[in-house]
Amino acid sequence: MTTTTETRKFEAEVAQVLHLVTHSLYSHKEIFLRELISNASDACDKLRFESIANPELLAGEPELRIDVSWDRDARTITIRDTGIGMDRDEVVANIGSIASSGTRRFLEAMGQEQKADARLIGQFGVGFYSAFVVADRVTVLTRRAGAAPETGVKWDSDGRGEYTLEDVTLPGRGTTVVLHLKADEDEFLDAWQLRSLVHKYSDHVAFPIRMPKDVAADAEEDSASPAPTWETVNDASALWTRPKAEISDEEYQNFYKSLGHDFNDAAAWSHNRVEGSQSFTTLLYLPAQPPFDLMMGGRDERKGLKLYIKRVFIMDAAEELLPNYLRFVRGVVDADDLPLNVSREILQHNRQLERIKGACVKRVLDMIERMSRDEPEKFTAFLKAFGNTLKEGIVEDAGNRERIARLLRFASTRGEGDARSVSLDDYIGRMQEGQDAIWYVTADGYRAAAGSPQLEAFKARGIEVLLMSDRIDEWMLGQLREYDGKPLKHVAKGELPLDEAEKKKLEDATGAAAPLLERIKALLGERVEDVRVSARLTDSPSCLALSEWEMAPHLAHLLREAGQDVPEQKPTLEINPQHALVRKLQGEADDARATDLATLLLEQAELAAGAPLPDPAAFVQRMNRLLTS
Repeated sequence: MTTTTETRKFEAEVAQVLHLVTHSLYSHKEIFLRELISNASDACDKLRFESIANPELLAGEPELRIDVSWDRDARTITIRDTGIGMDRDEVVANIGSIASSGTRRFLEAMGQEQKADARLIGQFGVGFYSAFVVADRVTVLTRRAGAAPETGVKWDSDGRGEYTLEDVTLPGRGTTVVLHLKADEDEFLDAWQLRSLVHKYSDHVAFPIRMPKDVAADAEEDSASPAPTWETVNDASALWTRPKAEISDEEYQNFYKSLGHDFNDAAAWSHNRVEGSQSFTTLLYLPAQPPFDLMMGGRDERKGLKLYIKRVFIMDAAEELLPNYLRFVRGVVDADDLPLNVSREILQHNRQLERIKGACVKRVLDMIERMSRDEPEKFTAFLKAFGNTLKEGIVEDAGNRERIARLLRFASTRGEGDARSVSLDDYIGRMQEGQDAIWYVTADGYRAAAGSPQLEAFKARGIEVLLMSDRIDEWMLGQLREYDGKPLKHVAKGELPLDEAEKKKLEDATGAAAPLLERIKALLGERVEDVRVSARLTDSPSCLALSEWEMAPHLAHLLREAGQDVPEQKPTLEINPQHALVRKLQGEADDARATDLATLLLEQAELAAGAPLPDPAAFVQRMNRLLTS
């Protein structure tokens, strides 16, 4: 046949990754072996799945395995697999271009890190490029299962922006990756070191990982040397299929680190086998730290859980196995009685899978509850990492809404600073006699919430208020209308519950201030819906009041900044007639200065509520006029 060789340039994003790998990454270099073995395992998984419907794909080589060898003289490490292999187009798509990998998100994450770190590789589907951490040239030989020997492909690159493709004849299917090591990477030519890395990162891989048993491996490329004797160096069994009593904590943690491409230990895990009309096994992990892709594409391309059927890998199926608000969970699900030819479309309409999904959600929430009860320090760290993601479940998972709400923690007017340690159960347990609502305030930061003038009357009465300052809180509270039979109420919304004496006092104050209220309303004109005397204020001159269903100003601002169409709403201004600034306005005869004072009352209230000022320059000029008059 005619050999076709061509030289191509990497796509821009891949070239950027390679530049970072070859010039910036220096920690955890050994990760390259984990990633290349993981890729080989995936290739074997894919072939095992395809061979169910097409057994002839295994012809001539029924065993699925991974071989790792080295050559000290040639300074190479070779990883071979007997998996699915690739054709020429697949090589270009999977190695030479951005394809469906997470290359772009990897670059974004690298840009956010203070130092480049090899541990990021693998979390975004760019594990192959880790080869260039230790190699100055990489060669790939591959032939797709079922294809003719002459359809093999050779890919070769020094990682400097270009790669070559060549048609070659290969006797067997699968992929061989040859790493030509850099001058200072001799440690990876040591048999003991390579075996240690296999045990450390890849012992769980469900295919045999073989290495040469004797020193003949050092010269295996030499035709005069005897063929090496191979031995399996990993456990080669699916860890989740073993009895829990036989698995050590270290084995669970090592499996998690390989599965989640994480160097940290998992915070918790749950391993369960369900028997009955529908049998399945789940092994689910809670990470201690957020995956780097949690908020970057994680909602659109989630791969936290792997679906197996009778130990045959089917797909990364996080969307079908867990709701989006639990997208940080890692693990595997192995079902016994789903059809082996299952497709993603079938999964989306599969009642059996819905039951598995329900069981997974229950196990995850069980884990978090157990952590909150038994390991409070670890639970606090978990909420710091994943609390806002968990809050999404209040909106997305109505069936578990109250259970999720029980896990949330908030800052409070009785708490210590910004420590988010108060649960809704804590709050209810210390409600005042006769108090029938859970009161909260929202703001765009803790200090803004803690300093809100709308809290003053509550503080004076000794009523605790939850301080909610995360951007997701206002959206979440649109669905969390009550908890344990108690309504949740915003301190700025609606009417405050007043006793008869307080109502009488407010009515008297409103009557006495009627001319002032009318004047302020006239001075402010279209900028306000109404002006009224406040029952909320004791120390501040003014605040904004909202109707029961009105959006908080800071949330409206955030949505507009995000390009959302938010209808304009005129605020209601509440004033404290006893405050010196209000009294000054009441006695001001000059209309210009009175307008400045009235506008200042409104703009102070808007700032405290997190609303942007329509004209900051005018606000500064107005303030200067009043200070110097």
